[in-house]
Amino acid sequence: MSAASQREGFAGAGVAAFESRRAVEIAKLVEHAGGRALVGPTMREVPIGENPQAFAFGEALLRGEIDVLVCLTGVGTRFLLETLETRTPREAIVAAIGRVAVVARGPKPTKVLGEYGIPIALKVPERNTWRELLAAIDAQFPVAGKRVVVQEYGVPNERLVDGLRARGAEVRTIAVYRWALPLDLDPLERVLRAIAAGEPDVALFTSAQQVPHMLSVARNLGLEDAVRATLGGMAIGSIGPTCSESLEAHGLRADYEPSHPRMGTLVAEMAERWRELRVARGWPSASHVTAPAAAPAALTPSGGLRQPDFEDTPFMRACRRKPVPYTPVWLMRQAGRYMAEYREVRAKVPFLELCKRPDLVAEVTTFAAERLGVDAAIIFADILLVAEPLGLALEFTKGDGPVIRAPVRTGADVDHLRDFDPAALGYVYEAIRKTRLALRPSMPLIGFAGAPFTVASYLIEGETSRSFRHAKALMYRDAGAWHALLARLADATAKYLNAQVDAGVQALQLFDSWVGALSPSDYREFVLPHMKALFSALRPGVPVIHFGTDTATLLPLMREAGGDVIGLDWRVELDEAWARLGGDVGVMGNLDPIVLYAERATIRERTRRILAQAGGRPGHVFNLGHGILPDTPVENVVALVEEVHALSAR
Repeated sequence: MSAASQREGFAGAGVAAFESRRAVEIAKLVEHAGGRALVGPTMREVPIGENPQAFAFGEALLRGEIDVLVCLTGVGTRFLLETLETRTPREAIVAAIGRVAVVARGPKPTKVLGEYGIPIALKVPERNTWRELLAAIDAQFPVAGKRVVVQEYGVPNERLVDGLRARGAEVRTIAVYRWALPLDLDPLERVLRAIAAGEPDVALFTSAQQVPHMLSVARNLGLEDAVRATLGGMAIGSIGPTCSESLEAHGLRADYEPSHPRMGTLVAEMAERWRELRVARGWPSASHVTAPAAAPAALTPSGGLRQPDFEDTPFMRACRRKPVPYTPVWLMRQAGRYMAEYREVRAKVPFLELCKRPDLVAEVTTFAAERLGVDAAIIFADILLVAEPLGLALEFTKGDGPVIRAPVRTGADVDHLRDFDPAALGYVYEAIRKTRLALRPSMPLIGFAGAPFTVASYLIEGETSRSFRHAKALMYRDAGAWHALLARLADATAKYLNAQVDAGVQALQLFDSWVGALSPSDYREFVLPHMKALFSALRPGVPVIHFGTDTATLLPLMREAGGDVIGLDWRVELDEAWARLGGDVGVMGNLDPIVLYAERATIRERTRRILAQAGGRPGHVFNLGHGILPDTPVENVVALVEEVHALSAR
């Protein structure tokens, strides 16, 4: 295949997929590869509530009557352990399983077992069908005469069970969940009608059970023959051998299995090969495919950025209070020290230098967004970069603490500030252009700046403060100097943010991290006029998020100041705060960042609580109540994003 064809990817081709739990993710992957995603979820996992098999296993486990436990899936392993915990303390379960030889099939059950602190005797890497699983067990330990329990997933794995019994094992199985059709069949029915009409060119299957469910619904619609006929000419990708066997058993044929049985690999490799696979089936390459559905951003002859249409993405729709297929999520400080990859960059480059290196900024911004699977990226920068163009010396000490060596303490100091020239921050705009080109085309990019009060407080205090003694003293002692400083900062911030829009961001955020130190009356007198001036000077049509912390008493005033979305910290209940703000504004938030240190069940429950408070109303962007802390487990951050998408899917 030519290099040009590889770059084209799906080139606007329709790609049908039947993933359920990761439906949002596969749609993003297809779009990133240039395709038009048609995703119809085919399955839902239904836990078996009062599960006699699981409880009988637990009792046998505690009596020492189990020798080997085979964990086949992450979801099933978690369901099993959570079911056992309804009757037995976790410590007793972990201790009992610790005396058993545990076999983990792949990374997902390995991760769950690790969360519980359960030792694993044998990890079977991908590729891991029943054949590889039996071969790995044979190489590790004999099972003849052993009492083996197999955690099943959805449907029985009869070949694995038969293979273990043929080796002399005494085998019992535990079904901890079963597969059922989705409650909402509309998306799947739409995809099947599109297939019957010959619209897609590619089909992707990521689970064996998707095949019979898909055909069952097609049969009920009276479309089975048409769907089968069209699939006969489509390029069909299968995640692995078990899925391919299911396709074959149902009279279909997989054209391709990826080099690694992972969804991302399947999409990427099918994007390269789908044309030749269609031709191999005797069908010409689709004539209607002429250009990628979402072309990468490109530079115009004048050097400006020509951007794709972002308006229909969930993040942008939420900012404009439009209905969304799921609640979009991004996280403050999503590129930061909690990621090993970021720490590697920082070990080589001081913080301020990193901010001034557009190539590195694009790298850390893009990596974080793609690694987490969020719905928006935010440019990596710092709110105090405006200090240098104003003539102040900015440093970041050990621990990344900002220091202004000659703070602004008097009216004379304010008068000596330079006029702000937005061109002085050209490295930020170049970083935005590079990041925009590096991000997948459908991901919005957020630009940001510090709000005047917070930036002024840094400039006056000279460093981080708890009391804001110097800032408030200037505010009370010399109101003229204070208003002159905030007027300068409001003007500079508006110019800076508008330049970011020109460089290629799709939305803006104003960080007023310290404004919670003020009373409502002080905010109204000393801050509100300047915030109104700032918002009125911003480029029309670009959504703006207005965020502050400790702002429970200031929310109505922040709404009065401006912003399409008001950011909430974790100290307020989202539904109560939204009611105070009114229905004509969106909200962002508001999970306590410390929740990310908890177990996934707690993360899920707290996420569910916030989503319930939002009630599915248009205008909610999920985020933390402040930034990710430096030692937060990365896997918990990823889990949060997954939970938001899964729990909020409409």
